[in-house]
Amino acid sequence: MTLFIMIATGYGISKAGMLSHGTRTDLTNIVVYVILPCSIFSSFHKGITTDVLLQCAVVLLVSFGLQLLVIILNKILYVRFPHDRRVVLQFATITNNSSFMGLPIMGAVYGQTGILFGSIMLIPMRIFLWTAGLSLFARMDKKESAKVIATHPCIWAVALGLAYIFIPFELPAFLSEAIKLVGDAVNVLPMFIIGSILSDVNPKELLDRDCYYYSLIRLIIIPAIMFGALKLLRADPMVIGVAVLAAAMPAAVTTGMLSEKYGQDSAFASKIILVSIMLSIITLPVAAALLHLFSPV
Repeated sequence: MTLFIMIATGYGISKAGMLSHGTRTDLTNIVVYVILPCSIFSSFHKGITTDVLLQCAVVLLVSFGLQLLVIILNKILYVRFPHDRRVVLQFATITNNSSFMGLPIMGAVYGQTGILFGSIMLIPMRIFLWTAGLSLFARMDKKESAKVIATHPCIWAVALGLAYIFIPFELPAFLSEAIKLVGDAVNVLPMFIIGSILSDVNPKELLDRDCYYYSLIRLIIIPAIMFGALKLLRADPMVIGVAVLAAAMPAAVTTGMLSEKYGQDSAFASKIILVSIMLSIITLPVAAALLHLFSPV
């Protein structure tokens, strides 16, 4: 309900004309390039135990497993769709909103450890996004893909955070506090932006049943498979929770941007982003409640 209120606030701000498209774009860049990296870096701290680091390694393996799962599902679930829609659906299944929307939610449910594990989950997703994902739209050589992955600010935040744990050096208190305060904005600003995106929705655009087919797969089926598999493997409840929430996120805004750039069905991409975000406002709290019930931390 807290997140819903913040999304509703963003919706109201946008409807009141206080959040234009240009401002939304600027705020999105600030979130991706400044706030998210600060939040990720702050989740790595000197007090992290060996057990938590071992769990981070498990989370990394789980995330690679999740990406392999969606690659397999992509070859099965979208065969009947025309090419222009099929590539959009496949890309939106490979990558989702685990960073922009996911990290705030993981932090809300599991605290700083949730953000830590969530940032580790992002690494394989970024790799697959700029390799297997982008190859659906355009050819990109390995050197170019590696450059995009290596320069992403969230990847750098993870690398610097891991390094900070082990080096015999403490940041000055004022600096670490400043980084934390900037990172804390991840709990509010992305929700305002999502509310602003939803304010642009034309109700008639939401009647495309292919959007609901995608949302069923992305928001329910994939996280259910992850939950069942990790339960069978007796994974740590926190690992299960973060992995399931990461798998349950709606389509990434990147889907629309790359569809537009490479001449695919960008209108359809926009619809699946909006529909999946709207439905996730219902499915994510349900997923969190079920995790609390069946896999309590």
